[in-house]
Amino acid sequence: MASYMVLEPGNGPSERTEKAVLIRDGFAVLAFIVPFLWFLFHRMWLEAFAVLALSLSIAALGMQPGFAVLTPILSLLLSFLIGLEAQALRAAALRRRGWVDWGLVEAGNRNEAEARYVSEAAARIERAAPPPVPLAPVAGKPRPRTATPAFGLLDYPRRT
Repeated sequence: MASYMVLEPGNGPSERTEKAVLIRDGFAVLAFIVPFLWFLFHRMWLEAFAVLALSLSIAALGMQPGFAVLTPILSLLLSFLIGLEAQALRAAALRRRGWVDWGLVEAGNRNEAEARYVSEAAARIERAAPPPVPLAPVAGKPRPRTATPAFGLLDYPRRT
């Protein structure tokens, strides 16, 4: 089973469930293969330009005499690191934009994770619903006395 991080936008609770983002915790293969495009696709501009700058620096290092063997190794290590950390960087970018962590969901695939999240979010909304407001007494009719003790100690007569 895989675990999915769930992030919700900071808007009202009705939009949170609909626009929530599920991010699979694990290695991102596309970020390993094409990191610059992966970051651009997920609108992570700073990370994309940082990867571009690092890749160009490694390429420039490869042009120097004696570093031709080191360049592919450094490039592969950079891609491997990005593949490992891409999902965490994506979650951090969403948090910078105001998204909040909802929690983790464990599921076999993305559809199952979405179903589990929606059912749990609906249950939380039902539990958080405010209790019904008691009706105000009708004019002319006295409010019925309740037989509840004051502060849980003694009952004393009250004026209505």
